Amino acid sequence: MLYISVPLGKLVRRVSRLRGGGSALPGLVVEKIDPGFMQRTLATLPHGVAVVSGTNGKTTTTKMVVELLESQGLKVFTNRTGSNFTRGVAAALLGEVDWRGRLTADVAVLELDEAHAVHFVNRVPPRYSLLLNVLRDQLDRFGEIDKTAQLLQHIADKTSGTVVLNREDPRVARIADTLTGQDVQYFGLDDSLLSTFPNDDDMRAAPGSSAPTVLPHKPPADVVLRKVGPDTADFEYDGVTVTTAMKLRGVYNIFNAAAALTLARSICGGGAATADHATLLTALSQVEPAFGRGESLTVDGQPLDLVLVKNPSGFRLGLKSFPAAGYATMIAINDNYADGRDMSWLWDVEFDSLRDGGVDQLTGSRAYDMALRLQYDDVRIGGVQPEIAPALAEFIREAKGKPKRIFCTYTAMLAIRRELSKITTVEVVS
Repeated sequence: MLYISVPLGKLVRRVSRLRGGGSALPGLVVEKIDPGFMQRTLATLPHGVAVVSGTNGKTTTTKMVVELLESQGLKVFTNRTGSNFTRGVAAALLGEVDWRGRLTADVAVLELDEAHAVHFVNRVPPRYSLLLNVLRDQLDRFGEIDKTAQLLQHIADKTSGTVVLNREDPRVARIADTLTGQDVQYFGLDDSLLSTFPNDDDMRAAPGSSAPTVLPHKPPADVVLRKVGPDTADFEYDGVTVTTAMKLRGVYNIFNAAAALTLARSICGGGAATADHATLLTALSQVEPAFGRGESLTVDGQPLDLVLVKNPSGFRLGLKSFPAAGYATMIAINDNYADGRDMSWLWDVEFDSLRDGGVDQLTGSRAYDMALRLQYDDVRIGGVQPEIAPALAEFIREAKGKPKRIFCTYTAMLAIRRELSKITTVEVVS
């Protein structure tokens, strides 16, 4: 079957690319004709498989882990297309294996959607897992928040080696209590930063709620984010605090850097004897934002930032990390399947920081819902146009000569990126 599935999968991949098809289709084909393809291929890796999952931050964190490991001389396989379903991993493998199905890599670092990660780990138990957070994101897909925590719990249960947990998210940190045999590592925050990263209960629980917002005993963390500056960050590990420059922007990305450092250190063996920490920090300082996650472009000589938002926590931190002063602002909200159909979470975001400058343009299928929400916070609105292409064109035209920022859901971000690619004066800065 091997000698049929790989060539056929590669052929489908090539044809799919020529026709502009989806990145996961070849993986779907090879899964159907050769269900053991992924497990057989990934089992050959000396350092095994590392899975990155959680509600927020998977793409950027996975990118950081990959670049950190590559700085240590490891050859890393990853699903760079961002297709974080099992068939997306299979499709990515088809692009890397030779015609005999052999993969030349030391370790796989895979971003996986919470629900689809469960199916993946049942077939390919990871040696490492990194579980970032549990937030009320797309509940129409995953059900209640505790169901999402159970999905991450299953990933941890199937992990054979090290499980890296977010110490500051109670639902994630408590996973450690049920594990038997796995090594558990934590990444965490300095107490002075806790208010910047409220967990889901802190944001949503009613006054007087009995929902626990902290663990009874806070375990020590392998890596702690101590301080965030405009373009630097302080991390503590092995009893030493180090300062490094950061190209990544957004406090949430910097916290995820602590997660990436923890996983990379674990894969490299942990302490100073087995990892070149100076090289790790240099690599971390050079990581640029993942596609659309705080990405900065230049349009007509002016910066244009794309900030992905998909739940209250992400939108709040986005507004905090990218202040509105001096920028023309656009918000693009879609409710396609990949965004989540239920947009009621917009009412859990405070938009006071946009009040002074207002919002120049609203677009997306839920543009009028966003307009209603902003009216309740007394935020001035320049225009509302559900169709993204004309809205973007008007936004760029009306804000000519001014830096711009667009807060957008996932499919809106893809549409905006597609429209920007048609503009010859667009340049990717970071």
